[in-house]
Amino acid sequence: MEDINGLPATGYLRLRDILGPKGPIPVSKSTWWAGVKDGRFPQPIKLGSRITVWRVEDIRALIDHGPN
Repeated sequence: MEDINGLPATGYLRLRDILGPKGPIPVSKSTWWAGVKDGRFPQPIKLGSRITVWRVEDIRALIDHGPN
């Protein structure tokens, strides 16, 4: 089941599913990673050496409440 932003109810998202134009967060990759580094955006979870994901719940909170 998806919400208005096209996000699944639970699970994990890859960066391509988070950032625009496909995703709900309209920032560049460099802005996103700078925000992760300084704590404005949620911390990622490493599933493997080349697989980085974010919890859907963290992305929903970012959309609902804005950056920290």
